Amino acid sequence: MHRNELEAYLNKYLNASAFRDYCPNGLQVEGRAEVKRIVTGVTASAALIEAAIAAQADAILVHHGYFWKGEDGRITGMRRRRIGALITHDINLFAFHLPLDAHAEVGNNVTLARRLGLAVDGTFGEQGIGFYGHIDTPLALGEFTRHVEARLGRKPLLLGDPARNIKRVGWCTGGAQDFFEGAVSQGVDVFLSGEVSEPTTHIVRETGVAYIAAGHHATERYGVQALGAHLAEAFGIEHQFIDIDNPI
Repeated sequence: MHRNELEAYLNKYLNASAFRDYCPNGLQVEGRAEVKRIVTGVTASAALIEAAIAAQADAILVHHGYFWKGEDGRITGMRRRRIGALITHDINLFAFHLPLDAHAEVGNNVTLARRLGLAVDGTFGEQGIGFYGHIDTPLALGEFTRHVEARLGRKPLLLGDPARNIKRVGWCTGGAQDFFEGAVSQGVDVFLSGEVSEPTTHIVRETGVAYIAAGHHATERYGVQALGAHLAEAFGIEHQFIDIDNPI
């Protein structure tokens, strides 16, 4: 598949032009023209690039790429080593941020819901990035938190009464703790995201709505995997997801 054809398909499939984002979505670093093998991962770190080189990938597809607003744009140090490795080995880098969070089929939020057994009832917040839904059978918050731990493979931080029964759940993957109050307005019993901030504790105490911080990386592993699998099925591209562990 030609690089330009792949980029056009991804931009259309993810409706990338509809989002106001903090980084450019799509092709960020140009590599070889023909793409037969793709490595997917959460973040375009040096470790992921090295693993993709070892896997003889033609392209890397990630959720967290480069060129974020407000960053120093100079290609020096760590950034030079990363981009230099991509260029030296002629590997394309594709990155999709908010479009991958929001997508209804392969997005981070919908794939997290599938992994946790959550039914999606709707979206909320700016650009529809926040999701809300329910679990079929009410259960204690502590039990639900243990379920999250088992499904994501890491121990979450729980703010709230573990004995309280819950049914309505809001969630937004990654660093979406600022969506908490929006989730509260949807009448949820608990909000789940990746990270947590100092004000979060006070919102829990003053609203009675619980909060689960399940890990930025841990909650955003599934969308890019699903997107890679979709490309493999649609176009016969070889796909390998490589998980570079991150405790955050």
